[in-house]
Amino acid sequence: MRINRREFIKGVGIGCAGCAVGSFAPGALALQQPEMLEGKSNLTPSLCEMCSFRCPIQAQVVKGKTVFIQGNTNSPEQGSRVCARGGSGVSLLNDPARIVQPMKRKGPRGGGEWEVISWQVAYKEIAEKLNEIKQKSGAESVVFSSKSGSLSSHLFHLAAAFGSPNTFTHASTCPAGKAIAAQVMMGGDLSMDIANTQYMLAFGHNLYEGIEVADTHQMMMAQERGAKVVSFDPRMSIFSSKADEWHAIRPGGDLPVLMAMCKVLIDENLYDKAFVERYTTGFAQLAEALATATPEWAEQYSDIPADVTRRIAREIAAAAPHVIVNPGHRATYNKEELDMRRMIFAMNALLGNIERQGGMYQKKGADKYNKLAGQTVAPTLAKPGVKNMPEIKAKRIDALKPEFKYINKGGGIVQSIIGAVEQEKPYPVKAWIMSRHNPLQTVACRPELVKTIDKLDLVVSCDVYLSESAAYADYLLPESTYLERDEEISDVSGKHPAYAVRQQVVTPIGNTKPSWQIWQELGNELGLGQYFPWKDMATRQLFQTNGDEALYKQIRHTGYLEYGIPLLLREPESVKAFVEAYPAAAARLSADGTFADELKFKSPSSLIELYSETLEGLANGYGAPRYRNFPLKKDNELFFVQGKVALHTNGATQYVPLLSELMWDNPVWIHPQTAKERGITTGDFVWLENSTGKEKGRALVTPAIRPDTLFVYMGFGAKAGAKTAATTHGIHCGNLLPHEISPVCGTDVHTSGVQLARG
Repeated sequence: MRINRREFIKGVGIGCAGCAVGSFAPGALALQQPEMLEGKSNLTPSLCEMCSFRCPIQAQVVKGKTVFIQGNTNSPEQGSRVCARGGSGVSLLNDPARIVQPMKRKGPRGGGEWEVISWQVAYKEIAEKLNEIKQKSGAESVVFSSKSGSLSSHLFHLAAAFGSPNTFTHASTCPAGKAIAAQVMMGGDLSMDIANTQYMLAFGHNLYEGIEVADTHQMMMAQERGAKVVSFDPRMSIFSSKADEWHAIRPGGDLPVLMAMCKVLIDENLYDKAFVERYTTGFAQLAEALATATPEWAEQYSDIPADVTRRIAREIAAAAPHVIVNPGHRATYNKEELDMRRMIFAMNALLGNIERQGGMYQKKGADKYNKLAGQTVAPTLAKPGVKNMPEIKAKRIDALKPEFKYINKGGGIVQSIIGAVEQEKPYPVKAWIMSRHNPLQTVACRPELVKTIDKLDLVVSCDVYLSESAAYADYLLPESTYLERDEEISDVSGKHPAYAVRQQVVTPIGNTKPSWQIWQELGNELGLGQYFPWKDMATRQLFQTNGDEALYKQIRHTGYLEYGIPLLLREPESVKAFVEAYPAAAARLSADGTFADELKFKSPSSLIELYSETLEGLANGYGAPRYRNFPLKKDNELFFVQGKVALHTNGATQYVPLLSELMWDNPVWIHPQTAKERGITTGDFVWLENSTGKEKGRALVTPAIRPDTLFVYMGFGAKAGAKTAATTHGIHCGNLLPHEISPVCGTDVHTSGVQLARG
């Protein structure tokens, strides 16, 4: 299936115009009156939080009316660039839908009736309920979940002090598959040298909509320098529209195509034999698993012509090692998630691109960098912690099978809360504490999750917004926005060491507090004060710098510090420049004049495990990647897939006024052939329905989608919470996704089948 850029742009343009019928008042819940902004009038370095990437920024209050935000120019990769989401952060501050006072539910959960209470009352009542639950059912009966990121550790510290092992991030509903594949194979993840790549192969990862400013800019620069980009995606994303080739792969067909490409590399001796022999184990088992994975075999599951698969495999091999098979998340989420990601990493290994320019590399923090340099180039940070934390003997509720040990340690299976509450196995769950987490928008099968929450004795939400999930809480604890708070220093090392820090720019509005302070104060009320010895965030930052006041002041002044020069261990020119800068490094050189001997992995074998004996012992049959052809839909249904858009971040930014005004709907992408068969035109209302639920939305008829597939951007159509144009319109994905968990990585299945009908 092919479509040119002109047709794509024309189709999307008409579709957006057709869907924008009438105007929609936000209808926000007025929890706060706008007021003058107070804060720093000079450019202050900080970190963004409008998505999960946390780009370095600089911000300042302008005449008490607004906040100017740009990228932090002290970060060379960032520069002054900022995306639409980052630039809209100012509208969080005086957002009428924002929570600015502690509140207590008055009516039924989700009913929208609240009363303002003091922090003291909130802490007292929540602590009393938590300690009562702990006494009756055990500390483990309370679960804690947080948006992944810098502040999640504070909530999880409270959980540990309280005695519960049940802590969860959003990982199992988003990036866990990639992270666990990397953990299984290498003991840790790899980064991409995007700017210098000569050929990128991507399976759904959309750098032009799931924007990380530095990476997106590097992608643009690579393409301007002539890098070839090939995209496999069921719909023509913005990334696909800018690629040299877009192939409309069948949902779930990613793994067969990857397997076939790897087989071509092996059968035609196009792989890097020297790299495979030196840095991998399990090649024979991988080759055996690929024995029948021919391009012709892959075609029947992917609709990608066999000759296309062969050609692309040969092309990327010819450009190796300066190539990337992009392992980024958000392809077709299904039960093949783990092995699809493992096969991506395996293909990168076969191409020998690790620690080479334009390929993949290990991040180099201060310890490793200083060791290679033979001198102290970068300071190391201390890790704040507390000794003598309570011993927790209870098992996690998601420790259902040995195969889930990776996700248990890497964010947990948040969907397991549903089963634990419904079945009271392995023990009852009675309370849920959430921090900036909106599971009712991001977890599959919303209907079951609502029933789960209704059965709990206590639900507490700490958030900036009255999100869909916060609307079902018993208590709302208002968090300061990222522009109103300080946080710990973050290690943001890449090819060389680097640190960044978030700083308060605006004086907190209303009666909000940073969540680290909220959990500390609640911990004190719970009688756990001995586990929270720090005075404030400045104390923790100074501890991180090992008491080095000069470093402490420098990082706060610049917001971003990097040390040394970029280093790729197997790239001759990079190593040469490194040794010239740090002569003592010559003592560690390998025979070939690079640091080839220093490339080691944190897997059990210290190699890249193309076959994992450890995983085979945990999950029989999963030692080597294999295609199992899990069904995604019924024969009479269409595939239903979702993705990210550059203006929104999953289930959070639809509450932000500026972004809601820019995009307030998520029309259903429908191929012209499919639309014609059902009498549907752009702008028509349509129904999507399956055994999980039924949703109504607007049609966007476009050739930029497969005929057997429907696509929407996620995060719209909330059924509760603050009312904005974006939350009250569109398709709610969670109502169309069944409660299914992928093997080993425990991720949500985000692909389903639906019936389509004109509304």
